[in-house]
Amino acid sequence: MKKAEVGNVIEFKEGLQGVVEKVNENSVIVDLTYMNNFRDLELDQRTVINHKNYKIVKDAAY
Repeated sequence: MKKAEVGNVIEFKEGLQGVVEKVNENSVIVDLTYMNNFRDLELDQRTVINHKNYKIVKDAAY
């Protein structure tokens, strides 16, 4: 399995998406404000996702 890199968009937990801000040994920190409906979902701005629990949907735009 390929680990995400900073700037990648990942999908996890039944369709939630976010931008990877930091890559740790076992997880990534994700900014959820990427989603258009972020405010409607009443979620925290950031969350931590284990590498086993996401898939990369878009590579970093560098």
